This record gives sequence, C-alpha cells and structure tokens, in this order.
Amino acid sequence: MRYDKIITDLREQGNLRSIPQDSNNAVVDFSLNDYLGIAESGIVQQEFFSNPANTRIALTSSASRLLASDQKHYTNLENHIAAALGREVLLFNSGYHANTGMVSALTNASTIIVADKLVHASIIDGIMLSKAPFTRFRHNDIAHLDRILEKESGKYERVIVIVESVYSMDGDSAPLEQIAELKGKYGNMMLYVDEAHSFGVLGRNGMGVTTLLPHPEMVDVVIGTFGKALGSAGAFAAMNSELRTLAINRARSFIFSTALPPMSCAYTLHTLKWVENHEDARTHLGILAAYLRDALKANGIKTSDDARYITPIVIGDAKHTVEISRKLLEHEVKVLPIRTPTVPPGTERLRISLSAAMSHTDIDLLVNSLVKVL
Repeated sequence: MRYDKIITDLREQGNLRSIPQDSNNAVVDFSLNDYLGIAESGIVQQEFFSNPANTRIALTSSASRLLASDQKHYTNLENHIAAALGREVLLFNSGYHANTGMVSALTNASTIIVADKLVHASIIDGIMLSKAPFTRFRHNDIAHLDRILEKESGKYERVIVIVESVYSMDGDSAPLEQIAELKGKYGNMMLYVDEAHSFGVLGRNGMGVTTLLPHPEMVDVVIGTFGKALGSAGAFAAMNSELRTLAINRARSFIFSTALPPMSCAYTLHTLKWVENHEDARTHLGILAAYLRDALKANGIKTSDDARYITPIVIGDAKHTVEISRKLLEHEVKVLPIRTPTVPPGTERLRISLSAAMSHTDIDLLVNSLVKVL
C-alpha cells in the first residue's frame, strides 16, 4: 500500500481533508453544532465557575468508570437524565463511543441489524464491530423497512432497527412514530434511536424527539450527546435496567476507556439544567431556521424542505464545493464543505448549521454571500 498515492488520489478527487485554521472574530461560523449558542456565548460556563466549589472538581478520573473511585458526578448526571427520560442511563465518552459500544454490545449471531441508509459512521462502525448480519433500508422509507422486516424477522431471534431522530447531514427527521408502530407487527423488533443532533433542541424541555412520542417506551435505546447543543462533552445511552447491565459488561468502548472527567460531568449537568429552563433559545433557533429557509427559497437556492437548523445545499462535486466554501470565507462566512465519505459521492454539499446565538443579520449575510458565489 502506497500512502503517498492514497493522499495524491484524495487531493485529485477534491476529498483531501486538513484541519482548519482558527477563524478570525469577524467570521460568522455556520459549521458548528453549537445549536443553542452555549459554547459561543460562554455565559453558562461563567455561571458554572462562579461557584468556587466547581473549580475544585477533578479534571480527570484517572481510570475507567469501572475502576474510578469518585462516582458522584457520573451518577448525578445519569440520574438527572434518567428521571427526564424514564429509563436508566449510562455515560460514554462521546457519541462515537456510545454507538460503537452499544451496537456491538446488543448483538450476536442470532441478531440482524436493519439501519437507515444515512445513519452516522459511528453506527456503521458499531455494526462492523458486532459482526452481526445487517442490511439497510432506503432513507426514511417505511414501506422498504417493512418489506425487509417481513422477509428477515422470522430468521432471527432479534431484529434491531437503527435510525436517527435528526440526520446530521440532511437535517431531516425520521418518522419515529410510524417506525415504532412496526413493533406491533414484529414482536422481536428493537428500536434504537440516535438523538445526537436533537438532544437539547427538540422534544419536551429539549430532551429529544422520543419524549414527544405517544409511547416513548417503544424506543428501546436512546443515544444522546453533550458536545453539540449542550456545549459540553460526552454522551449517554438510555435504556432499561437489563440492557444497561449488559452494556456495562459488553460495551468495549465503555469498559476500556478512561472515564469522562468528573468536572466535565458536573458542567454537563449544569448546562442540562440551563437547557431545560430556556425554551426561549429553542424558539429563537426555530425562528432563524424558518427565516433562512424562506430566504433561500426567495433567492432560488434549492435545499431540503424538511431541514430545520441543519440545512444542506447540495453542490454535487467535491472540488466545486471546496471552492464555494473558500469564496464564502472571503465574505466572512464560514460554511465548510462536506465530501465523500461523509456523504455519498455526487451529493457533496455545504452544510449550514444554525445557532441560537445568531441573528437575522447573520442569516442575511449568509444568504447574500451565497447569492454572490453560487
């Protein structure tokens, strides 16, 4: 294997990645997942550290969760989320750790996984680690999912259907209620929902889309992350007691990782309480999303009708997408290009991510700049 050839091929395809430089303060950044503006504003962080006791919380666990001597900050955070979701909770170091760990822990040779075509790479990697048989259904296509379940469910002890409540690259939502209803038809079906891009933003008190379902208990596993809307770090899996015990004993990303810093967990709990009590931030984000959608439509810029605070503009060519992103930066607008393998070839795009810290003026700058460079 020639590494130089791989790098050369990526460069020629327009898919060679590099770590971006720091943006100057004048640039409006539409590439972050800081949906509520918590990370940018710093206000919640200032509130947290205004309590002198919080400055003395340990910065490292120095051990895996199974060996850590100080469990208080982990259990406090887990118990708070558990009370809100009505199920038990286990913390992970990131959404990637949560998905690779949980998917592989839940499966064996008598399990088949059926995943939406557009689920995140961390879920795909979890499937590969599990070595379980799997198949994928067309994005948000309930009829196709039903046909697969009808064909495969009788061959296996368990079928795990995996979807995302909000898809990270398209911004659209899974038809969760319809998918959950399939459990009445297929008694061995489990439903696994990744809420990485909805936790903190959507649902009752921002606790995710699954909280709005008529029967939230129809979802067997909920994954949420803290590094996006909550402006912190880490992730969780919410499930019943049996599955939590299973994960503690089988999820390798949980067992063999140094646990999250106790201070990080304490800060996440602080931000979570802030999120639950600030419906105004979620409302403002929704207003900005509608304003952007209308402005793009008024200027003839095509995007998804289902997108909310994540809005894709599909360009369809990697090099052209990179060039448009570069030109936008000249207008002090940062929208980084999304390329293969993050999205399928031919769907390379600009991914616009909104924040409640933004204003209508920021949206105007973005749309006017897009009109100039597209």
